[in-house]
Amino acid sequence: MSLITMRDVQFGFGGPLLLDEINFQISSGQRVCLVGRNGCGKSTFLKIISGQLQITGGEISYSQQLRVGMLDQTVRQDMGGTVYDVVAGGLGKVGEMLIEYHKIAHESSDGGADDARLMQLHDELEKQHSWGKLNVVDAVISKISLDADTKFDQLSAGLKRRALLGRALAAEPEVLILDEPTNHLDIETISWMEDFLIRSGITLLFVTHDRKFLKRLATRIIEIDRTRIYNWNCDYDTYLKRKAQSLNAEQQQWSKFDKRLAEEEQWIRTGIQARRTRNEGRVRALKKMRVERGERKNLQGNIRIEINKSQRSGAIVAKAKDVSFAYDNLNENPIIKDLETTIIRGDRVGIIGANGSGKTTLLRLLLGQLIPSSGQIKLGTNVECAYFDQLAGQLDTEKSLYDNIGEGYDSIAINGRKKQVVAYLLDFMFTPTKTKSPVYTLSGGERNRLQLAKVFTKPSNLLILDEPTNDLDVETLELLEEMVSEFPGTVLVVSHDREFLNNVVTSTLVLESDGVVCEYAGGYDDWLMQRKKTVEVEEKKAVKSQRPKSENQKRLTYMQKRQLENLPDEIEALEAQVVKLHKEMAEPEFYKQPGEVIAQTKSRLDEIESKLAQSYDLWEELAAMVE
Repeated sequence: MSLITMRDVQFGFGGPLLLDEINFQISSGQRVCLVGRNGCGKSTFLKIISGQLQITGGEISYSQQLRVGMLDQTVRQDMGGTVYDVVAGGLGKVGEMLIEYHKIAHESSDGGADDARLMQLHDELEKQHSWGKLNVVDAVISKISLDADTKFDQLSAGLKRRALLGRALAAEPEVLILDEPTNHLDIETISWMEDFLIRSGITLLFVTHDRKFLKRLATRIIEIDRTRIYNWNCDYDTYLKRKAQSLNAEQQQWSKFDKRLAEEEQWIRTGIQARRTRNEGRVRALKKMRVERGERKNLQGNIRIEINKSQRSGAIVAKAKDVSFAYDNLNENPIIKDLETTIIRGDRVGIIGANGSGKTTLLRLLLGQLIPSSGQIKLGTNVECAYFDQLAGQLDTEKSLYDNIGEGYDSIAINGRKKQVVAYLLDFMFTPTKTKSPVYTLSGGERNRLQLAKVFTKPSNLLILDEPTNDLDVETLELLEEMVSEFPGTVLVVSHDREFLNNVVTSTLVLESDGVVCEYAGGYDDWLMQRKKTVEVEEKKAVKSQRPKSENQKRLTYMQKRQLENLPDEIEALEAQVVKLHKEMAEPEFYKQPGEVIAQTKSRLDEIESKLAQSYDLWEELAAMVE
C-alpha cells in the first residue's frame, strides 16, 4: 500500500528548478535511502515530503490521516528542559499538557503538588482522548534508554540525537524521515540506532553518507540526479553496478547523438545548390536536435583532490611511553592512561572512541600540543602537519571562498606548481560565481569540501583528519579515501565512519573505559574481530577460574592422564621431523630427484604437520582441564 505519492512535482527557489518532474511513492515497511551529490536537493526533497516546503508544481498525496515524523540534521540550540520535555514536546499541545502533568506529578512525591491543576490536566487529556499518550511517551523514553529527568543540555551530542529521535517517535509516525542521522554520533550510538530502527519495523525515508548504515538499513535506493529522481529497486552494492552501467550507456548514446548533430550542421552549411534543394523536414529535425542538445543536463564533474606534499619526515613520527593525561585529578579522572604506542612514517592510524572519550585530546598529545600529566611523548624530526578540524575553525565564514583559499593572493603552490585560486576551487566543484560567495552561505557538505581544499594547500608529511567525512557525498568520500591511501606521509584520522576506517587505516587506537587506549591491527571490522576473540578468551579464563580444581581433575581418565604426560615428548619429536624435512626441501639438490620422490616427501611433510596440529590441540584441551 502506497503511503505517499508524488506526481510530476517541481520545486525551485526562484531560479532554475532544483527538482523537476519528480515521480515517487513509498509503501509501508520500506526503508528507502535517498542518494545524490551535495547540493542536488536531498534535504529539500525531505522537507517537501514532511510538509515544511510547498511545491511549485505537480501534486503530492498522502494516505488518509498519515503521520509523518522527521529527525533533522541539526540540534536546535534553544531546546532545553529534561529528556521528558523534549520527547513529549513532539506531541504539540497535548505534549505541553503531558509535560506539565509530569512536572506536577513529580512535585507530588515531594509534597508540594498542585492537586487541583493535576486533576484539571487529567480531565483535559481524557476529553481529548489523549490520556494514552502518557504511556506512549514513557514507552519511547524506555526504548531510547535515557533517564526522563536528565537535563537535555547536559547530554552528549550522541545522546541528544537519541532524545530527538524519541521526540520524532512520540507522535507514532507511520513514516519516519531521517536527514543525516549519524552525523557527529559515535560508533556505539550509530550501531544502537541501526538495531533500533530495524527492530521497530517503521517505514523509513533517509539520507546518509554512512555507507555501512546505508547498506544495513536500505531496502531500496532512490537517487536525485540533475533535477530528476531515479528509482533503483535494489541494495546499495547492486545500485553502484547498475548506476555505472547506466552512465556508460548514456555517454555512448550522447556520443552518437553529437556525431549525428555535427553531420547535420555540416549539411546545413553546404553550398547554394544544397540550400536550394534541401529537405524542409530535415531542417525541422535539425532544429529539434539543437533544442534537445541545449536542454541536455550534463553530468556534474568529479572533485579532483591533490594533497600538497612536503619532504619526508624521520622514520619515527611520534612515540608515547607510559603517557597519562587528565585536566584535573589524574587518579580520579584520567582521560588517557598508560598509553604506549609508536607511530612510524607511512602509518595510517584510526582513532576510535565514544563521544567525549578523549579522541581529540589524544591527537593533541601525539602532536605535542598538550603536555602529558605523566610519561613522555617524543616527536619525530622534520614533521610538517596539516590539520583538518571537525569544527572548520580554520575558515573565516564572513570571507569569500576565494579569500579563504588565496589569503590575499591570486594563485597558490601545489606540489611545486602554481595554480590559480579559481582553478583550484573548480577542482573541488565550486563554480567561479560561487567562489565570490561568503562561506556562511555554504551547505554542510560544501563547507567540509572547502575545509579539505584549504587544508590540502599546506605542504605536509603528517595529515590529521578529525571527523573529515561528515556531510560529504559518497563520490567525494571515495575519492578522499583513495587520496589518503596514496598519501606517502603519515595519517592520523578520527572518524565514526566505519567504512572509511576499513578502507583507509592500517591500525587503530581505541579509547576504552577509564582512559585505557588499546592498539589493534587493521580497521574497524578488524578491531571488532580481535575484540571478540579477546572477550572470548577472557570469558574462558573466568569460567576456568570459577571451576573447582578437584572437579576438573576428576574429569581426566587414566588414559587421558597418560596422554598428557607423553604429549610434550611426542610434540617435540614431530617438530624435529618437520624441521628436518624443511631443511631437506630447502637444498637445491632436492628438486633434481624424480617427481615421485618429491611428491612423497611433500605428502609426508603435510601428514606430520597435520598430526602436530592435532597434538597441540589435544595437549591444550587436556592441560586446560587440570588448570
